[in-house]
Amino acid sequence: MKASLKSRYDTDKSAAAVAATIAVNAGDVKLRVSMTDATVVKGPSLSGLSLAVEKPGIFIIDYNVPKKDFRFQFMNRITIAEKPLNLTYIHSRGDNRTILDGTLVFDPANKLSANHALGSGNCKLKYTYVHEGVTTYEPSYDLAKNSWDFALSRRVYGDDVFRASYQTSSKALGLEWSRNSKFNGCFKISASVDVGEGLNKLPKLTAETTWDFET
Repeated sequence: MKASLKSRYDTDKSAAAVAATIAVNAGDVKLRVSMTDATVVKGPSLSGLSLAVEKPGIFIIDYNVPKKDFRFQFMNRITIAEKPLNLTYIHSRGDNRTILDGTLVFDPANKLSANHALGSGNCKLKYTYVHEGVTTYEPSYDLAKNSWDFALSRRVYGDDVFRASYQTSSKALGLEWSRNSKFNGCFKISASVDVGEGLNKLPKLTAETTWDFET
């Protein structure tokens, strides 16, 4: 059994939030229960409670208990010109939305991704290039907005990643520092600012930390 506890503090909302996930292996299928602080703070309730069944690499079925809403996700891999193409189909029953996602892996350093929401006319393309295994460049293009987004990240000291991003449509500049380590813990600190409103405005800060347990 695996369990994780995540806490998050957002300066924009001046509030903290806690979420917990418990996963149990049942053969080649995983059973997962997720809840937020809304589930327990004011007494046991169904708020923030979700259930999931997952077969890694094949499917995930999520059930949002308070909303009585199902979300289906199916994954598959095919080969095109001897290159793996990873396909994902996602359907949310509540808002009747279907998303198709595909990633063509040219080699370990280069891949091209496409994301399309059916019926919306919205399609996003992203190219990912990893230089020497430590620096990642991610330009992306949103066809609906006719705009580019850019992201640059670099891994340092093995477990730490620094990432900078810029969205041209919203003029949002983001900075992030994250760590994923079994020995030194997992956390993420991010800051974002609207460049269009001027750099003299205080950025929005978010801090997350995660504890993982396994028995």
